[in-house]
Amino acid sequence: MNFEYNAYNRAETALSVSDANKYVKMLMENDALLSSISVRGEISNLKYHTSGHLYFTLKDEGAELSAVMFRSSVNAMTFAAKNGMKVTAYGRISMYEKSGKCQMYVTAMTDDGKGALQLEYERLLKKLTEEGLFAQDRKKKLPAFPSCIGIITSPTGAAVRDMINVTGRRWPTAKIQLYPSLVQGADAPESLCKGLECLNALGECDVIIIGRGGGSIEDLWAFNDESVVRAVAASNIPVISAVGHETDFTLCDFAADLRAPTPSAAAELAVPDKNEFKMRLDDVFLRTEGAFSRLMLLNKRRVDELAGRLALSSPTARLEKEKKEIALRRQIMDREMAAICRRSSDLLAKIAGRLEAMSPLAVLARGYSVTRKENGELVSSVNSLAVGENVKLIFCDGEADAQITATSKSPE
Repeated sequence: MNFEYNAYNRAETALSVSDANKYVKMLMENDALLSSISVRGEISNLKYHTSGHLYFTLKDEGAELSAVMFRSSVNAMTFAAKNGMKVTAYGRISMYEKSGKCQMYVTAMTDDGKGALQLEYERLLKKLTEEGLFAQDRKKKLPAFPSCIGIITSPTGAAVRDMINVTGRRWPTAKIQLYPSLVQGADAPESLCKGLECLNALGECDVIIIGRGGGSIEDLWAFNDESVVRAVAASNIPVISAVGHETDFTLCDFAADLRAPTPSAAAELAVPDKNEFKMRLDDVFLRTEGAFSRLMLLNKRRVDELAGRLALSSPTARLEKEKKEIALRRQIMDREMAAICRRSSDLLAKIAGRLEAMSPLAVLARGYSVTRKENGELVSSVNSLAVGENVKLIFCDGEADAQITATSKSPE
């Protein structure tokens, strides 16, 4: 494609984005200075890729330049690159066509010393270490089953969403108290300190996570501020430092009770996994049930063994034999007593029949009656009665009062 024609005849035709980027890249690679250049600056936002390539930013007081160093060049280095290190980088400056990003392709580097932020970091690290601020015996143990998690971070970043999602998925019963804080810039240290002070004053949280997503050493510098580091160490509530960087440590990481490489990892460390906890409970239950069953079996065998021994050495068997004999004799006695009772009952019935036949009531039942005077005297002769005398007539089914109106004797 004729780049010169397209570039200088803009009124007639327009370049595509791809052609524009190709043209700019061609200009940069044909420039004698840019095709072989050395740049002095401080390393920032350093990332070691899994491919072995090295991605970083070269910066000074006024500007930044993106840079990449491929694996073959990285392997040839005689020192390990670190954030805050001053270096001189050698290579070329070109454009990555796909993104239109201008960057330096570094083929070699020399170490020029430490940057200002790195020197300040090391000074504070030495000072606070000598004070014992990072001592292991100051670390507080995290609760096994927290009911409330405090989070101090930016309310709009991806980090807070990751922490909330991970906590809700792993331990949904946990309550979250979010303190929205600045995490970058001159006002960030004061904001972070206020967050720690506020959550400690409320006293509702079981653990506090303080942090943010990744960034350059400048972006993360608030977590190296001395006031923030001291506030983390002074917290009465256990603190997890969760600044999103894998390789380097901030001073908050040393002061915290636990350091997590990322905010998501901090949430995982702060709460247990409900599924793992359930599996552990199930395992404990099964092991306990098995141990109990084995213990019951052993005890049963022991009882059976002792019972066998007792049967051989105790009078139980003899007692059982005597008991059976007594039961048999009792059955015989019961049968005999039943026979006696039947015979006695029959005899009693006969005697009762005879008595019934001889009973005055039976006579009365045949139509006769008994006469008594008012004083109860039984009247056996008409001679004992007088006219006008009151008497009582007794029948088989009741009594009647009567008066003698006349008397007469039976002829002899």
